[in-house]
Amino acid sequence: MIIGIPKEIKNNENRVSCTPAGVFALCKAGHKVIVEANAGIGSGFSNEEYQEAGAEIADVKEVFKRAELIVKVKEYLPSEYQYLREDQMVFTYLHIANDPEFAKALIDSKTTAIAYETVRDRKGGLPLLTPMSEVAGRMAVQVGATMLQKNNNGRGLLLGGVPGVFPAEVVIIGGGTVGLNAAKIACGLGAIVTVFDINAERMGYIDDISGGTIHTAYNNEYNLRRALKTADLVIGAVLVPGAKAPKIVTKDMVQTMKPGSAIVDVAIDQGGCIETSDHITTHDQPTFERYGVLHYSVANMPGAVPRTSTMALSNATLPYLMKLADHGTAALKADPGFLLGLNTYQGHITYRGVSEALGMAYTDPETLL
Repeated sequence: MIIGIPKEIKNNENRVSCTPAGVFALCKAGHKVIVEANAGIGSGFSNEEYQEAGAEIADVKEVFKRAELIVKVKEYLPSEYQYLREDQMVFTYLHIANDPEFAKALIDSKTTAIAYETVRDRKGGLPLLTPMSEVAGRMAVQVGATMLQKNNNGRGLLLGGVPGVFPAEVVIIGGGTVGLNAAKIACGLGAIVTVFDINAERMGYIDDISGGTIHTAYNNEYNLRRALKTADLVIGAVLVPGAKAPKIVTKDMVQTMKPGSAIVDVAIDQGGCIETSDHITTHDQPTFERYGVLHYSVANMPGAVPRTSTMALSNATLPYLMKLADHGTAALKADPGFLLGLNTYQGHITYRGVSEALGMAYTDPETLL
C-alpha cells in the first residue's frame, strides 16, 4: 500500500504522524511511504532520516494525490478538504463530533475516516488516545503553574508554595488518563490536589496509588461549587470518547472563583467541559480572561512538545497502521475495537457518538463493510 505522511499545518503543530523508525518498519513490510518535505522538522526528524528509512520525499500535492492511506496527527483544516476522496483512507485524530464542517467534508467526499480517539483495545481502553492524554495531563499542570505567575496576570502563586506558606489548591475534574497524569505532576510539585470523578472504583484506585496524597471527591454540583471557590487552578479533564464533552463547570461557577485563578480545559478539542471556554485558542495566543479568571483552551496541547509527543504517538499507532497497510478495511472487520475507530465510510457516519453529537443518521459499519 502507498502511505502518505503530510506535514501538519495547524497553528504551532510540530508533531508528525510517523517517525523514521515507523517508516522503516512499513517499508520493510513491503509498503511504499511518501513523506512531505520537512514534515518531521518540527519534531527533530530530517528529510534525510526519512529517506534513509526508505521513504520518498515529495511535495504536499504529490503526497495526497498518490497515497491510498493518509496518516496524520490532527484533523484536516479547510484548505486540506480539497484532498479528500472516496478511494482513500484517512487515519488521524478526527474530533468531528465538535467539527460539523469537517464532518460534512468527509461525508460529501465519501472518505473512509478512522479516528485515533475512538479505537478501543481488548480491555475497552483507548490505546491511541492514551499517550497524548498522558502528555496533555502533565502539560496542563506546567501550563497552569505558569498562568498563576503575576507576570501572566495570575494570582502570583508558586504552585507548591514554600515552607511556611500554603501551596496552591488544584482541582482536577475527571480521574481518567488526563486527570491522573495531571494529579501526579501537581502533587509532585507540592500542590494540594483534589480529583473529582463519579466512578467510585477509579477514586479508590487514585487514593491507593497516591497513598492519600491526592484527594478525591464525588463530582456533584454541590461539592464542585464549594471547591471552585477556593481553587487556584482548575483542570478540565472530562472525556466522552468520540462525543462532545459535557459542560461540567458552568458560567456562574466560574464567577465565584478567585480573581487571577486559572482554568486549563484539556477537553476543548471535544467542545470543552468548562462553559466559559467558549472558543479554541492557539499556542500563539493561548489564554483569555473571563470574569477575572484566566482560561487556556488550546486544542493541540501536545504539539508544544512535539518530539516527545511524536514518538509516543507513533509507538501506539504503528501496530494499527501496519494492519491497515497490510489488509485495508478488512483489518477493521477483524478487530471489533479497531472497527470502533471508523467514523465515516462511503458518505455515512459510522460512530454513534458522532452521529448523536451532530444530530445526523448513524449507520452500523458492519452493514457496509
